[in-house]
Amino acid sequence: MKTSRLIPAAILLTLANGALAQSNVTLYGLMDAGLVHESGGAAGSSTKLSSGVGTASRLGFKGKEDLGGGVAAVFTLESGILIDTGAQDAAGKAFNRQAFVGLESKTLGSITVGRQYTPTYNALGQVGDPFGSGYSGSAKNLFPVAGRNLRADNSILYTSPNWNGFNANVLYALGEVSGNSKAQRQINLSLNYTGGPLNARLTYNNRNNDTASVDNPSGRNIMLVANYDFRVVKMYFAYSDDEGLNSAPLNNSTPRPYGRDFEPSLKGNEALIGASIPVGAAGTVMTSYIRKNDKTLLNQDASQYAVGYLHSLSKRTGVYASYGRIINKNGAGYTVGNNSNAGTGDKAYNLGIRHAF
Repeated sequence: MKTSRLIPAAILLTLANGALAQSNVTLYGLMDAGLVHESGGAAGSSTKLSSGVGTASRLGFKGKEDLGGGVAAVFTLESGILIDTGAQDAAGKAFNRQAFVGLESKTLGSITVGRQYTPTYNALGQVGDPFGSGYSGSAKNLFPVAGRNLRADNSILYTSPNWNGFNANVLYALGEVSGNSKAQRQINLSLNYTGGPLNARLTYNNRNNDTASVDNPSGRNIMLVANYDFRVVKMYFAYSDDEGLNSAPLNNSTPRPYGRDFEPSLKGNEALIGASIPVGAAGTVMTSYIRKNDKTLLNQDASQYAVGYLHSLSKRTGVYASYGRIINKNGAGYTVGNNSNAGTGDKAYNLGIRHAF
């Protein structure tokens, strides 16, 4: 058992020693730990020390080798870590967060293959959510970015060069089902714009739910996100329209967080408005409101209110506090989680620290 725990570390050290002479390799990481108090669920209130509350804790390697002619080989290997216990955050996967390799061209863009973030998830976390998909205000609590909508295995991702502020992402994930090349495949597209104070992205996600023997309907998502920096305040907006099987997978892995059955919506939408407000030279207040509209006959709607504060102690270290609350309707069972935890109830407080290197 002790030997198996040492395998990921041994792999990392071997990669570093072998690659440093040939490539520009960077060791990086982020450590985030916080106190989380949750209440409102069937299990009652709980206070715990959690890892990755604001931003998931991780240790990674990324490398780049110049091949000449404006072309470079690139790779990333990134493993999730639980700071509270020191364990991996996904048993049996040494590099569960990211694992990809590819080529990058200054004029043609880049193409990478492996386990990668979807353009839809990046759009929400990087542009549409003032909480950056973390803390108790995480948009992941209600938006459909869990499971394969967050990361895609067996994926090929093309990222175009920038044209006057515009660029695009095209991801195709192979389902690898014998006898059916379309089964379980996923297509995710993103059109992005960055210019001055405005950032905006439009994404489309289509997920095939067929198996080797059963034809199931596909699920799809269309999402528009944007933020605009007025300097005194940055405003955020996100909207997603979802339809079909697995179009809105649940973030909560607990089947009955409120002691009752609850199934994912097959048709609905989510809307977010939010803001981040600078406070002095080192502080930022974050706030958002999210409305989930279930368009099925069950009408299981939900709303989330959240506020948080991040204070930078240096360029790499910060402390934070946040509060989030979800109001479920008609038997909905959404929970207030954070970046790395799904949550167990309808209210949560966070207090923690994070350090990047």
